[in-house]
Amino acid sequence: MLRGIHRASANWLGRAVMGVILGLIAISFGIWGIGDMFRGYGQSTLAKVGRTEIGVEQFRQIYSDRLQESGRRGGRPITPELARALGFDRQILGQLVAETALDERARDLNLGVPEAEIAKRITEDPSFRGFNGQFDHNRFLQLIRQNGFTEPRFMAEQRRLVLRQQLVGAVSGEAAPPKALAEAVNRYQNELRSIEYVLLNQSYAGEIPPPASDVLAKYYDDHKVLFRAPEFRKLVVLALTPAELMAKIEVSDADIKRAYEERQSRYVTPERRQVQQIIFPNPDDARAAADRLAKGLSFEALAAEPGIKDRFTDLGMVAKTGIIDRATADAAFALKPGTVSEPVEGRFGTVLLNVPKIEPGQTQPLEKVSAELKRELSLDRATREMQAMRDKVEDERLDGKSLTQAAEKLTLKLRTIEAVDRSGRDPEGNKLTTLPEGVDVIASAFASDVGAENEALPVQGGGYAWYEVVSITPSRDRPLDEIKPQVEKRWRDDETAARLATKTAELLDKLKLGTPLTDIASANKLKVQTATALKRGNAMSGFSLRTLNEIFRVPKGGASIADGETATDRVVFRVTDIVVPPFDSASPETKKVMEVLQRSLAEDLLAQYMARLQTDVGITINQNALNQVTGGASPN
Repeated sequence: MLRGIHRASANWLGRAVMGVILGLIAISFGIWGIGDMFRGYGQSTLAKVGRTEIGVEQFRQIYSDRLQESGRRGGRPITPELARALGFDRQILGQLVAETALDERARDLNLGVPEAEIAKRITEDPSFRGFNGQFDHNRFLQLIRQNGFTEPRFMAEQRRLVLRQQLVGAVSGEAAPPKALAEAVNRYQNELRSIEYVLLNQSYAGEIPPPASDVLAKYYDDHKVLFRAPEFRKLVVLALTPAELMAKIEVSDADIKRAYEERQSRYVTPERRQVQQIIFPNPDDARAAADRLAKGLSFEALAAEPGIKDRFTDLGMVAKTGIIDRATADAAFALKPGTVSEPVEGRFGTVLLNVPKIEPGQTQPLEKVSAELKRELSLDRATREMQAMRDKVEDERLDGKSLTQAAEKLTLKLRTIEAVDRSGRDPEGNKLTTLPEGVDVIASAFASDVGAENEALPVQGGGYAWYEVVSITPSRDRPLDEIKPQVEKRWRDDETAARLATKTAELLDKLKLGTPLTDIASANKLKVQTATALKRGNAMSGFSLRTLNEIFRVPKGGASIADGETATDRVVFRVTDIVVPPFDSASPETKKVMEVLQRSLAEDLLAQYMARLQTDVGITINQNALNQVTGGASPN
């Protein structure tokens, strides 16, 4: 059951609910921990939450699925050791415990959701829409079956997800942050400041003569680690992706026409109808209403009557596949416009249907979609060719051939990287642009060795990348003669910074003693500048974030020193004005502040609720079974 819940959470509702639940899991387990719940029992049970047991095999499958999914996203497999180091075992177990605890509480409270509401949400899910943008029942069935669901079981899982959403919404949905907190955050984010300042750049440090040989040698010895040459590696890389192969694929007009005929349903916009329905609790009530309609009562008048209007639903303009109840769909699309159906026995009750409006279907012509079809056919063929070529590359490597030999035999393009460091730069410090995109070859290559046979790396978006380390140039201390210009530049920058630090300290002392900045600037041949409407964290102001942080640390009338845009620039400034922002609850800025605070407050409430819920329902964890699944050490 729990495996199904995890799979179901991949849809629209699951993402919304589990986004909240995973957040509160990170908080609640981070604060209260789960160590006190661990105790051993039962070989086939990994955890018990209230009356629900989580089996070892259930958790093993979920854990394996999640690690594989994370490995695919990251472009490399996640080992059990790395998974434990990242805390994946606790995260996944925590998620299952929280889901199950919420299910237990929903059951205790006798909460329920009408099937009609679940059906409505499913038909509105973009995941189940066809190429025409409407709900596609066949696509719906295909997707849920791929994930191991039948239609009734999937709807049951959705019901559980809705109930969880009801619970967490009841706990935190109306949480409102205190006004004082909102005002403080609003001021922090939107307060404006103005300053007057002078900028001292490298020219104000004066002339700095070249250092004496012994001075430069001592500086080099003291800072030798800064000039150490990194390790470089020579690599050969073979990238195989559909995008690279598509250029070689030829698609004829006949191929495009044949594909259009085979996929014509994709380019057909089906007939849509405005469908209105009234659901009756039993067939007798539906028949009585139908008789009244036959005697001249309008459908609109019937739908407006007390006791009936709450059971009236306008489904809007929908395709036939957009109505999840097959009997209702068949009846609605058999009606003439402006007519009312006989009572229909549907999945959710007996219904009367009305169709006020019909939009005929349309078909896109071949010439309008030929370019799209050509790209699809090229990509399909390139993908198939890529898979076949991947097998050939692997066969060559199994025969003992190097990557270079395999590429030559199969006439594939091989990239040679003469020298690259861990950051992806060449010996001149330039970022390499010849590496394949969508995969981190560098990190893997620096974890390999010369001549080692490495597994192909999956490329994001499809494809594979093979690599071999040809040679390694170890990291080394570079002698002073080799890098004397770099060392002298670094020494000069440090000397400049030291002189400017002394100079700016002198100016700041005078400014704090009350000397006007204009007088200080005049005496030192500096230009007084002003900056207004500065905002905390706004790098577009012309100042760095470090400079802005210093400006917002100083009170009005206060003065200080901050870094400039370069490593040697210094700014001496005085805060001339502070504008406190008004707190307008209707403004867009304030609304954003309130939303963030409300979300934070909701997370805190949910964390506390989950902690109490876990205590109420009772949770026990079989540590031995968990270690069995995750490969962790057995408890003492």
